[in-house]
Amino acid sequence: MPHTASPRAAQALRTLRRTLVLLAFAGATALVAQPPQAHADGLSEARQLVAEGQLPQALAKVDALIAANPQDPQYAFLRGVILSAQHKTEEAIQVFTRLTEQYPELPEPYNNLAVLYARQGHDEKARAALDMAIRTNPDYATAYENLGDVEAALARKAYQKSLQLDASRKDAIESKLALIDKLLPTPKPAPPQAATPRP
Repeated sequence: MPHTASPRAAQALRTLRRTLVLLAFAGATALVAQPPQAHADGLSEARQLVAEGQLPQALAKVDALIAANPQDPQYAFLRGVILSAQHKTEEAIQVFTRLTEQYPELPEPYNNLAVLYARQGHDEKARAALDMAIRTNPDYATAYENLGDVEAALARKAYQKSLQLDASRKDAIESKLALIDKLLPTPKPAPPQAATPRP
């Protein structure tokens, strides 16, 4: 007479099998996620081209890397950085937006998206993107610094609007504006810091 497992033991065995399958899948995924040496070398070369200011060559290199491995977020991220440096803001925004949708756990694309929004004067959008970067990584110092710059720019706009609507508080408002001007001496915040791609 064949030995049959109790329903409880059978359930435990099925759970164990599912767990092993998931672990095997996770291990295989981790292996696939690691770029082969050729891709790692290509990424280093592209970064070097960016550092040397050879942006068209860097973009061509990154585009080739993306074509060979479209699922690697490092390549897309570097592409967004290059487009931003080339002042192709709308294209860079599309790249970083796509990265936030495909990899919502990464804070750097949110930060760089915020930088681009702030440069365009879209401070509310910049603040929302920075809030997401901070939610994603509460220890992300660059995002906090950029948020401070964006908040200061928003404060400047609010004080200027207040002064425009009611000049009777001119002295108090102008002293606050002077403090902000000391903090951020340009009419808009200095462009917040963009994140650099991680190795």
